Amino acid sequence: MHPFLAWRLLRPSGLALALAGALATAAAPVAQAQVNLPALGDSVSEDLDINAENRLGERIMMEIRQDPDYLDDPVLSDYIQSIWQPLVQAAQDAGYLEPDRARLFAWETFEVREKSINAFALPGGYVGVHLGLIAMTGSSDELASVLGHELTHVVQRHIARGMAAQKRQSMLSMAGLVLGLIAATRSRNVDAANAVVMGSQAAAIQGQLNFSREMEREADHIGLQLMERAGFASSGMAQMFQKLEASSRLNDSNQYPYLRSHPLTIERISDARLRMNDSPSHRPPSVAVHALMQARARVLMDTGEMSLRRLQQQAQPGSPAIDTARLGTLYAGALASMKLRDFDQARRIADSALALARAHFADEAAALRDLSLLDLEIEVAMNRPDQPLATALAPLVKDDSRPVLLARTDAALAWQRAGDAAAPAEVRRAMEALQTWVTEHKNDTLAWQALSSSAEAQGLRLRSLRAAAEVAATQGDTVGAVDRFRTAQRLAKEDPNADYVEAAVIQSRLRELEAEKRREQAEDKN
Repeated sequence: MHPFLAWRLLRPSGLALALAGALATAAAPVAQAQVNLPALGDSVSEDLDINAENRLGERIMMEIRQDPDYLDDPVLSDYIQSIWQPLVQAAQDAGYLEPDRARLFAWETFEVREKSINAFALPGGYVGVHLGLIAMTGSSDELASVLGHELTHVVQRHIARGMAAQKRQSMLSMAGLVLGLIAATRSRNVDAANAVVMGSQAAAIQGQLNFSREMEREADHIGLQLMERAGFASSGMAQMFQKLEASSRLNDSNQYPYLRSHPLTIERISDARLRMNDSPSHRPPSVAVHALMQARARVLMDTGEMSLRRLQQQAQPGSPAIDTARLGTLYAGALASMKLRDFDQARRIADSALALARAHFADEAAALRDLSLLDLEIEVAMNRPDQPLATALAPLVKDDSRPVLLARTDAALAWQRAGDAAAPAEVRRAMEALQTWVTEHKNDTLAWQALSSSAEAQGLRLRSLRAAAEVAATQGDTVGAVDRFRTAQRLAKEDPNADYVEAAVIQSRLRELEAEKRREQAEDKN
């Protein structure tokens, strides 16, 4: 889909609108030329090489991560990654993704706290998914069809192709232009948005950012290939198209920006049906897991009290259903109760969800436990003073998945603050597991935050400061990261017993980030 329209990430401030207008004027020489697509596999011209595209994506994400609607929910993120990463691997195996880009780009997904049905690709391998999209998909195959489509936009460099006519613009100007257009198109003030987007120069640029019909066809065709290679059922794409068509026909009401950005034509639907085969998904069963993810998305996309009360009420006893819909309803009710701090009710509903899962979804029990239900048990137990730490965390000793690792750290820290004698040892175990995790996942902001908190709780100030600096670095705040690393460096010099290895890492990272800061300043001047 079009990556720059109808999404709710950046608030349309006066500064953003002014920036967009100024950049549109500065880009006046850009003509409304037709972008000629190279053949599949051809490289895009040097107007935007892969290094520049990667940096552009990083600069855009720096702004996006600061928006309150940006979301990295560990459980949802883990589930989306379980679909996304096989698709990325399929792109590599099929030869659509060369090693340099596979290594350089982030290949990062994130959620957007928004009810509308949308997903979008950004330069550098970033893909955002609205919670509303997760809530309306009926299976992992349907969600994979959308992610495969977005992945194709990235691997076929559709974004770079669309920007190819904008020659000799600096990376900062391009990033500012894109961010300004995002803010303008998101604006609920139609006049303000039109003042930016409908100007002749801005309209010309916007036209170049739109994906062409050929790009959309290519994204459908290759996305379907990647789905099948990754083990997903090809029927997921046709089912998704049918669901979008039926739902939007009954009630659009601005809830389907996905369809406005690339209309669902009869040609696209027919083509998906023709290319569909009867092969089922070759991936582990995930019907119940997907039902839980739908439920989690419903809770997180609207945390107003009325919505939470409604979800809680729907989970009350009385329904004879034993299907996945009922499992999702129970899970949503337990989460909603947690948000309302009604922990006794959360415990009762969570127990019902666990009993239903164990009795009727035994084949998916491990996935259910790893992805969500055990995580929910921890959340409930953290707020039950009669629940001993050892009992609550016992099932998680050998589980180092990201959602459980983060939840286990939060639980241990909460119990340490409450004075539980067993908590400090558990905090240390969690800290060591986090240290191993961030070694392999250097851009995981939440993991660095948890590591900083757990190190601080252990009295390891140097390690805590370093982790806090890495948090700033992952968020694109190079200046803040440099400041924190300098503070850590001073602390290491003043402490004769400072950890030598930690001090050496701090020194090395400080040099890297100071060089990055100088480069960013040079870009800003240009």
